[in-house]
Amino acid sequence: MPVASMPLGGCVTHGAPTLALFGAYFPFWLVSAVAGAVGAVVAHRAFVASGWVHGVPYQLSVCTAIGVVVGVFFWLLGTGQL
Repeated sequence: MPVASMPLGGCVTHGAPTLALFGAYFPFWLVSAVAGAVGAVVAHRAFVASGWVHGVPYQLSVCTAIGVVVGVFFWLLGTGQL
């Protein structure tokens, strides 16, 4: 029986990180994903407003990478790992 429970060795008893928002509990990864999407949209708007949209190649990849960085940074700040 101990061999069957070995894959569960990384599980913790206190559960996944959640965020209480408007009286409901949301998984923190979902909130981090939304923050990353907002970060990508803000980055795209900043590129358009500054005129860099014509100078920066691969706009979709660049804005997606910025969104991922914002989402991971938000996750690390929110879970206390940073």
